[in-house]
Amino acid sequence: MGSRRVGILAIQGDVDAHAQALLRVGAAPVPVLAEKDLGEIDALVLPGGESTTIAKGLDRLGLYGPLRAFADSGRPVLGTCAGAILLAKESENHPVRTLELIDVVARRNAYGTQVDSFAAEADAPEAGDGPEALSLAPLRCIFIRAPRLTALGPDVEVLLRVDREPVLVRQGNVFACTFHPELGEDARVHGLVAGAAAIA
Repeated sequence: MGSRRVGILAIQGDVDAHAQALLRVGAAPVPVLAEKDLGEIDALVLPGGESTTIAKGLDRLGLYGPLRAFADSGRPVLGTCAGAILLAKESENHPVRTLELIDVVARRNAYGTQVDSFAAEADAPEAGDGPEALSLAPLRCIFIRAPRLTALGPDVEVLLRVDREPVLVRQGNVFACTFHPELGEDARVHGLVAGAAAIA
């Protein structure tokens, strides 16, 4: 069996850093810029960047419908920072059009501007957090103009928290991450999604 092929939406963001993280967990990264690319991958990463720019790119490339269909097929999808905003059912603070794939509200730039970027250790799992939380904490999380996830629906599992705030959540095959796992040396978040691709 060959390496799992994990697409990275290549409109904007640190595509190369995500590719390196995927390589570290044994997956084969594939850039995605068209609907046809989605037929060649087992999972998908929506990277951070500027959510307005990425949303406009999705509209220009006609990818809103195909991305929803990809997620509906059961294949794993991970959105980091701006990618998490795009996965949410809605966004706040200069809202952008979202894919409405996970039952959360994403508040853009909730932790401040670029100069307010910071790193923090994830909390120990709390009772009721999703089962993957035990295998992910502790983890150093890097936040850059990060969103905050609120109004979590009943089917949303919390996998990581920082200061008790959810920073990595999952609903079925869709993962939303408010920090930048691609910027650290720990590739377990990417491994979680690549591993889910193996059983999707």
